[in-house]
Order: sequence, then structure tokens, then C-alpha cells
Amino acid sequence: MKMPLKKMFTSTSPRNSSSLDSDHDAYYSKQNPDNFPVKEQEIYNIDLEENNVSSRSSTSTSPSARDDSFAVPDGKDENTRLRKDLKARHISMIAIGGSLGTGLLIGTGTALMTGGPVAMLIAYAFVGLLVFYTMACLGEMASYIPLDGFTSYASRYVDPALGFAIGYTYLFKYFILPPNQLTAAALVIQYWISRDRVNPGVWITIFLVVIVAINVVGVKFFGEFEFWLSSFKVMVMLGLILLLFIIMLGGGPNHDRLGFRYWRDPGAFKEYSTAITGGKGKFVSFVAVFVYSLFSYTGIELTGIVCSEAENPRKSVPKAIKLTVYRIIVFYLCTVFLLGMCVAYNDPRLLSTKGKSMSAAASPFVVAIQNSGIEVLPHIFNACVLVFVFSACNSDLYVSSRNLYALAIDGKAPKIFAKTSRWGVPYNALILSVLFCGLAYMNVSSGSAKIFNYFVNVVSMFGILSWITILIVYIYFDKACRAQGIDKSKFAYVAPGQRYGAYFALFFCILIALIKNFTVFLGHKFDYKTFITGYIGLPVYIISWAGYKLIYKTKVIKSTDVDLYTFKEIYDREEEEGRRKDQEKEERLKSNGKNMEWFYEKFLGNIF
Repeated sequence: MKMPLKKMFTSTSPRNSSSLDSDHDAYYSKQNPDNFPVKEQEIYNIDLEENNVSSRSSTSTSPSARDDSFAVPDGKDENTRLRKDLKARHISMIAIGGSLGTGLLIGTGTALMTGGPVAMLIAYAFVGLLVFYTMACLGEMASYIPLDGFTSYASRYVDPALGFAIGYTYLFKYFILPPNQLTAAALVIQYWISRDRVNPGVWITIFLVVIVAINVVGVKFFGEFEFWLSSFKVMVMLGLILLLFIIMLGGGPNHDRLGFRYWRDPGAFKEYSTAITGGKGKFVSFVAVFVYSLFSYTGIELTGIVCSEAENPRKSVPKAIKLTVYRIIVFYLCTVFLLGMCVAYNDPRLLSTKGKSMSAAASPFVVAIQNSGIEVLPHIFNACVLVFVFSACNSDLYVSSRNLYALAIDGKAPKIFAKTSRWGVPYNALILSVLFCGLAYMNVSSGSAKIFNYFVNVVSMFGILSWITILIVYIYFDKACRAQGIDKSKFAYVAPGQRYGAYFALFFCILIALIKNFTVFLGHKFDYKTFITGYIGLPVYIISWAGYKLIYKTKVIKSTDVDLYTFKEIYDREEEEGRRKDQEKEERLKSNGKNMEWFYEKFLGNIF
């Protein structure tokens, strides 16, 4: 007979750390008597005042012995522990900075050419709604008990096989993204310096050395660096929105008041082709736009990765999630709305960018600027694109190493990748991630732009599969909470819509994943390359899940058996400690008066 989890945690008084661990051992030994090592005993000494947790382990386990366990937030020795050095402002900015990239600056041009201004606006708004529900579900789980990545949530709340599938799917995505961004950086620089003068491999090497240096020195420096880079990106986007608004009202040098002119002529929706016209053609174009809006939002789920290195995730994660909806409205919807008013989908300058994958020359924003008669800004904008690409590459390498680390902690990758440096950096995982950056050198040929587009196609599928998994895990998490009588009113953050919002988002995420590259079937010639790169993520995901399940004979965890308590007390105490520090901070702000710290907390903290 299995031990009910509630009976294991009925004590209201704080227990010592070894009782926490014995509960953990007792539970998992009953769940998996064949796989759980009897000799393994880990004793955790928790000092929450100093935020340090030390452990010792009498024996180590093989990966096979821990297949049915999950990644716990503590219980790691000094050689396998990350540093909790990310503040609330770091988490908040990394969340939005992770998605403000080339997909928004460059990809919106292709979306506009494909579907027209209104089709683009609706697609971005709808995908933004799905993103919000996904982020809200992730935020509720991450603020309850923060774990080391998506694989840990899936393994703990659903099935280790699902944790394995999403862990490696997400890892493949972030093995591809850093070299893809390095290629993008080289293409951006070609706006000023042609490939005939300087080989793109030189720029790739320079950028790679810099981002490796940033990732090596520790998460505190990384978080601070990304905070300022993301702040710059936010300022650029706010400036672009203001500039487009001025151009739309006729404030440019040509004083042409555009208004809704392009919504009437050539129209709000574009027909797909001369062969598919009328309402059918417009609908096909509208659906085709979803793939571009999907790529623009990819990376916004980074909160689930960085929360394990946050100082007080019960505070920082909810704040980042709540700000997401406002930032989606401002940075995405306002941008695509104004862009559709300033540039027509059949603009000759816009059509001429079709063969250019990167640099300011490929951006629809530059088309709007040039059409208004402004001459200098394109070069400035290209420099901004370069910063966006650099920031994306930096955060992508970080996520790649942390995801591999999470797999190792969860027993689904070699334990060597769980080792960390004295700065809390998983250096072996980082080294392997850097080695994959060598793929960027394959793209120094003249066909790099085409290869870049293929990479974008692959990444989009891996991205939406991660959203689908987050929603599935949340549905099981919510079901377990209801089965075990957990009161969500005491949670630090509760997702709006709960399971109903998750079901809604899950249905449409699956639908978009299936139809996102359907246009390959509409032409006279079947585009097999786009088809393969667009859907390769599906068989990788399914085979990973099914293969692990067949080999290790795992089963979906029953709702009454899902562990919703182990190490929760650690974060309860950490939350209390965070409240005490916040109270001290409030008193300090009152005593110091309205200085810069007060101004940031009251105003800028809601933007940056």
C-alpha cells in the first residue's frame, strides 16, 4: 500500500532537514522499490538566514537508479549547486528580453508580406494570448516549488518519460539557437562590411569569445549584464513605437499623413497567391502568418529556467508573469498595429527585402523610416539589431547550459554535466553548449541566409512543443492539487483561468503546431526542405517520450501520489525571509526619502 503524501507532512511545526530527506526517501522507496537505492542517504543542513544549503551523500547513484526521481531544488553538494544571485528585476527583464529579438524586428516584415496588416495583428494578438496563459501556468508552478528546468516539472508532476522528452527537445532547440544567432550577427555586420572584405567567421569568433566570457563568470554578472541589455532593447522598442506613431500622423520629413490608408489600399488582408484568391486566399494567408508570430514570441518562457537561480522566486516569478501581459500589449501589439499602418504589404521596398534574412535592410521598420524621408536612422537601427542579436545569443547559451544541467540533476544526462564551478556555473554543460556553437561556421558560405531560415523553422517547432508540455504539466499539477486538497488561495501566484485557460491554450498550440507549415502542400512543387525542418521536432519529441517509456517502463503518476510537498518548507521559510527583507527595504526607502532607489521601485520597476 502506498503512503499518502498528506500523512507525511501533517506536522505544523518546522521539522529538521533530515526528516525532510527521510520523507523524500520513504516516499520514493515505496513508489519505486526496485529502482530506489537503499544505501543512499543525504542529509541537508539548511541555514535560511545565509541562504546556504550543504549536503553530504554516502553513495552516488547511477543514472538508471534515479530515472524515476526528480530534480529537487536543494540536496546538492557544493560541486553541483547553482547560485541564487538573480534579483526580481533580473528575472523580469530576462523574461521579456528573451523574446525581444530578430523575430520581432525582422520577422514582422515577412508576416506583413504574407498576410497583410490586420491578419498580422490578429495572429500576434492570438498567439500573445496563448503565451500569456502558458506563462501564467508556468508561473504558478515555478513560484510554488522552483525546480531546475522544464524536465524537472514534467518528471515530478506527470511522468519521467515526459521529462526526458521535453528536456532533450528543449536542449536541441538551444543547441541550435546560439549558432543561429552567431550567424545572424555576422549577417548584420555585412550591412556595413561585405563578406568579401572580412570573412564572416571572424565576427562569429569575436562574438563567441565575448558571450562565453560573460557566461563563465557567474549568474550574478550574467543577470546584471542581461538586465542592462534588455533595458536597452526595451528603450529601442519604445522609441520605435513612438517613431511609427509620429510617421503615421505625418510627422516625418515628407509630412505624409498615412492613417489607415494601407488598410483600405491595398487592403487589410492579402490573398495568398494568384492561384488561391478571394476569401479562401485571404484565410490561407492569415493562417500562414501564425508561424512568424510564433517565432517572435519564442524564448519568453525563460522564466522557468532562471527561477532556480532567483533570490526569492515566490516574489520575482509572479512579478515577471504579471508584467508579461502588459509588455505583450505594448511591445508586440502596438508595434505590429503601427507597422501595418506605416508600410503596405505590397511596398516595393518591403518586397525587395525578401531575399535578405538579417540586417536593417531586411527590417520593415527601416522601410517605414525610409518612406518617411529619414536618411540617417537605418544605420543606427542596424546597430540596434546587432545588440538585439548579441543579447539573444548570450541568453541562449545560458539556457542551453542550464537545461543540460537540469537533465543531469534529474538523472537523464551524465552526472558530469551537473558539476558547477565556484561561481555556480555548470562548466561541463557550458563547454558542450559552446562546442555546438561551432555549427555557426558552417554558415559562412553564401547560402547562410537560407540555412538561417531553415534553423528558424526548426526552432519554431521546438518552441511550441515546450509550450505544449508546460500546459500538459500544469493540467496534471492542477489535478494533483485538487486531488490532495491543496488550497491555492495561499499560493504566491495563481494562473488566471486555471485548467480551463490551460486547456484552451493547449488546444490551439497543438493546432498551430500541426498546421504551421501547411503551405508546403499548396504550391505546384512540394518544398520538402521546409516540410522536414518545419516538422522534424514532432518525431524527435514523440520518439524521445515513447523510447524512454518503453525502456524504463515508466507510468503516469497518479494525482494522489504526485509529490507536492517535498522541500516546500524550504521555500516557505525563504519566502518569510524575503518578506522580512522587503520590510527592511521599505523602512530604508522611507528613511532615505525619494531617491533613485525609491523612484525605480515605484515607477521604473514596472517597465524594466
